[in-house]
Amino acid sequence: MKLLKDRIRKDGVIKEGNVLKVDSFLNHQMDVELFHEIGLEFKRRYEGEEINKILTIEASGIGIACVAAEVFKVPVVFAKKTQTKNIAGEVYTSKVESFTHGRVYDIRVAKQFLNKEDKVLIIDDFLANGKALEGLIELINESGATLVGAGIVIEKGFQVGGELIRSRGVRVESLAIVESMDEKTGEIVFRES
Repeated sequence: MKLLKDRIRKDGVIKEGNVLKVDSFLNHQMDVELFHEIGLEFKRRYEGEEINKILTIEASGIGIACVAAEVFKVPVVFAKKTQTKNIAGEVYTSKVESFTHGRVYDIRVAKQFLNKEDKVLIIDDFLANGKALEGLIELINESGATLVGAGIVIEKGFQVGGELIRSRGVRVESLAIVESMDEKTGEIVFRES
């Protein structure tokens, strides 16, 4: 997606440890017009697929998932990282290791919002080591729902997550796959799609 790649080149900041900061438009301050274009692209890529629910994980994926859900005309469910009184009762749970935060979270979705009739598209901002995606897939499998695929805004192609998830037969559609990035020069190289 050229629009997204251009924006990453313009406003993305490479930090030590293979961190790509896109918080000025993607996951802190959000460019909703860009999100709409992202939603349209996911809709185009999953044209013809039966999808009745979008699943994401707290917190950075929520904005993107909501705008995409508006395009798909389906509800969004997000896996929560914290136990609250509002999510008491029966839940599906999984453990997720966060690349960015360097810790493990228990994620949960109330059973009433994910069931065997659902055809689910996962939407998330980043795919690096694949742990968040693995956790979301585990929740879907636990619920008996059908996983249609995953829509990823930015994939770090030089990390193992994309290859790992695809090797399990999951359809992954990434809008921008970063092959390499250099914190000294600021250069970002994308995989041709």
